[in-house]
Amino acid sequence: MKSYKEIINPEKLPQHVAIIMDGNGRWAKSRGEERTYGHRNAIDAVRNAINACNEVNIPYLTLYTFSSENWNRPDDEVSTLMSLLSETLLTEADEIFTKGLRMHMIGDISRLPELVREQLLNVIDLTKNNTKGNLILALNYGSQREILKAVKEISQEVKDGQLQIEDITEAVFEKHLYTKDFPPVDLMIRTSGEVRISNFLLWQLAYAELQFLDVLWPDFSKEDFFKCIVDYQKTERRYGKTSEQIALSN
Repeated sequence: MKSYKEIINPEKLPQHVAIIMDGNGRWAKSRGEERTYGHRNAIDAVRNAINACNEVNIPYLTLYTFSSENWNRPDDEVSTLMSLLSETLLTEADEIFTKGLRMHMIGDISRLPELVREQLLNVIDLTKNNTKGNLILALNYGSQREILKAVKEISQEVKDGQLQIEDITEAVFEKHLYTKDFPPVDLMIRTSGEVRISNFLLWQLAYAELQFLDVLWPDFSKEDFFKCIVDYQKTERRYGKTSEQIALSN
């Protein structure tokens, strides 16, 4: 029996995959451990997603690493998440560089610990000339805040006479989003069995295919990722058109 990777059609790959990495806490509790144990054991799943993306040449991968709402979690969990982020940036920087990936971030990093900010910016600078693929970390990210930021910036341009209201288009709006340099999301994956978007890339997911897996994030494998790609390739992406129109255009 062929693996899922073997049956992927390289001509129908998504250009941008986004993942909500959910289920660390439940994974830990099922083993009688604290939630932080789940976060520490989720690094392999992150590697699996990055490596799988890299192996089939999907150019953009966005990982929902820390949301603006995650600050509301217990202090010890937040502290662990920040420490893990720091450790991961330090230990994985060379691997990311060697794979030829360029790292980016979206969100407001001003609230992150200074050491984490410095390490993040160092990796971004280290990989700025890489062209093999793009790894995007959503950090202190919330889509509603992102949209509100865009509205405020556009409003200021109108107030200053730099922009006319009638000239505000989807393209103009997108230039004020964190993701202005990236293509729209084609496929969004969420692990853990939860069926919601959790304030993640609300604008960018407008025509994305959504897949919700009954797999807790620390158990997420490359084969899980490849299966998602195979399932994605079975869908007909119509963008408001009919199947007949799509058939005629192909």
